[in-house]
Amino acid sequence: MWSYRKRLEKDLLRWRDAGWVTADGEARIRTELAQQGQGFGLPAALAILASVLIGFAVMSFVAANWQDMPRLARLGLIFALLWASYGFGAVLLRRGLEVFAHGAILLGTSVFGAGIMLVSQMYHIDGNPPDAVLVWGLGALLAGLAFRSNATLAFALVLFSFWGAWETAQREAVFWPYLVAWLAVTVAFAWQRWAPGAHLSGFTLSGFFVVSAYVWYGGQAHMLVVALGLAMGAAMVAGRFIVPHLDQGWRTGFLYAYLTAFAGMLALQFAESPELTTFIVQAAFAITLALAAIWWGLSEPDRAAVWLGYLGFSIEILAIYGKTVGTLMGTSVFFLSAGVVVAALAYLAYRLHQSELQPARPEVTP
Repeated sequence: MWSYRKRLEKDLLRWRDAGWVTADGEARIRTELAQQGQGFGLPAALAILASVLIGFAVMSFVAANWQDMPRLARLGLIFALLWASYGFGAVLLRRGLEVFAHGAILLGTSVFGAGIMLVSQMYHIDGNPPDAVLVWGLGALLAGLAFRSNATLAFALVLFSFWGAWETAQREAVFWPYLVAWLAVTVAFAWQRWAPGAHLSGFTLSGFFVVSAYVWYGGQAHMLVVALGLAMGAAMVAGRFIVPHLDQGWRTGFLYAYLTAFAGMLALQFAESPELTTFIVQAAFAITLALAAIWWGLSEPDRAAVWLGYLGFSIEILAIYGKTVGTLMGTSVFFLSAGVVVAALAYLAYRLHQSELQPARPEVTP
């Protein structure tokens, strides 16, 4: 947000000098910009980092002196730190210092997690270790909803994702209950209308499907991940035309649909050791996916899709070279064929772009 404001200041001066913006219009823009708040800038980042560091300091101090304290004093200290953090956060929210309030709420959530671990150790509570992370995540979700803290909701999703990954590793099977927790946090993000939350939800859901493919059906479900990613991508493209006012949501969904499908293609090529002919077909399809993402990004325009497409294309090319470096002749033929195809696509895109730039011929009536 800070960089956006700085760039806008320069643009406003240039637009005013060019006569594109009146003095009254410039004043209104500056007023609206001031009313939008600080956003997640440097102060917010430092406040969050400070809360994390203080949280670790508190946990380290308590852990170091834990055995020397009476049990009642231990419980009192935990509850005092917990409610002091949340109370301080509520006071800061009332005073309009939201940036620092979210840091205090996140600190309270960290103390809550430390309390779970230390109390279970104090009373020798045995059980399934990931359950402690689940309880911590539920506490973070409740705190995020109560205080409408986006940072705490993001922390809750991180905890739930860690819980799901831990359960998956223990069971060596897909852990479907994770989707319930994921959906709860995603709904909270939507309620808050927090755009970065959509990216976090998309990334974690993509990760869930990709990781699940390595344990589902004996680790042979990568084709299902590709199909799922393609179906999601098609749904995002269709949704953009059916419900255009949700444009940003469809764009975000397309990015993670592409990531899901591309990750599945990489696994098919380099985790399953296919035959040469199958490998070539899969590699060509993966390159086509990357080119499709680039085309989508350029036509929308969507810079994130363009760069993800470039990144996927580069990863695929380097991975192909690493796997086929022993057969340089076959590698050279593949790269030559791919280069010719991409060059042809580039020429076709150029011709289409030129045709769009040409003005329409006026109709001549007899």
